[in-house]
Amino acid sequence: MYLDYWKLKSYPFENTPDPNFFYLSNEHREALSRLTYAIQRNKGGILLTGEIGCGKTLLSRILIQQHNETLDIALINNPSLVPMDFLHETLYQFGISTGSELNKSEILKILDERLMSNYQKHRSSLLIVDEAQTIYRDTLEEIRLLLNFQLNDRYLLNLLFIGQPELREIIENNKQLNQRIAIRYHLNFLNSNETVEYINFRLKMAGAARPIFSEDALDEICVQSEGIPRKINNICDLALLIGAGTSASVIDKALVMVVIKDSM
Repeated sequence: MYLDYWKLKSYPFENTPDPNFFYLSNEHREALSRLTYAIQRNKGGILLTGEIGCGKTLLSRILIQQHNETLDIALINNPSLVPMDFLHETLYQFGISTGSELNKSEILKILDERLMSNYQKHRSSLLIVDEAQTIYRDTLEEIRLLLNFQLNDRYLLNLLFIGQPELREIIENNKQLNQRIAIRYHLNFLNSNETVEYINFRLKMAGAARPIFSEDALDEICVQSEGIPRKINNICDLALLIGAGTSASVIDKALVMVVIKDSM
């Protein structure tokens, strides 16, 4: 609705995990490095946590994009499933078509064959569980047992848990699983400099040919958003919309304050 007015090619502040708009902050870079290392070394259990809206899901999409050709990846976005349903969903996300009549031992046999096949092809296997703080307790125990797929010197399945901060405590309370988490990282929000870089990066990727937000507007967004990417996106998106509607030549602090007031 405002693309033509601001001369943009695409909407820069959508709250969707689009890898094309991934801003690599220092923490995101460190997280990506640790995740990549854990997967390449077949470390088994991996834990990525962070507050709502800090970019965890987007980071997982970047990971998939970068390693899609060298990894066999299954992604479960909604893990609130009973154990058997979770196992069926795991096979489905690995692209394995099965009937719902399969029992647990049959499912595990099929999964074991897939993991061994990947190993023989020098290909790692990765199961990503997003929103993992919602996993049922008995299902979490079933997932832990998937890490029993291993050889003497490596895990056959890498298991990446992604979730909100409370996931750390959930994992810690499962001592056997906690001991198998080899790599863990917690994503914090962006600092002020990173917030400004984030906004300018997204605008550039959307085709902006000139500065659109004034310095005082950027400063106010840093304060109001608290460095949370999702909040930054909401503020900036609405500011661009209102700015276009009022024929503003630039987004200034006053316009940002209007956005904040309307959002409360």
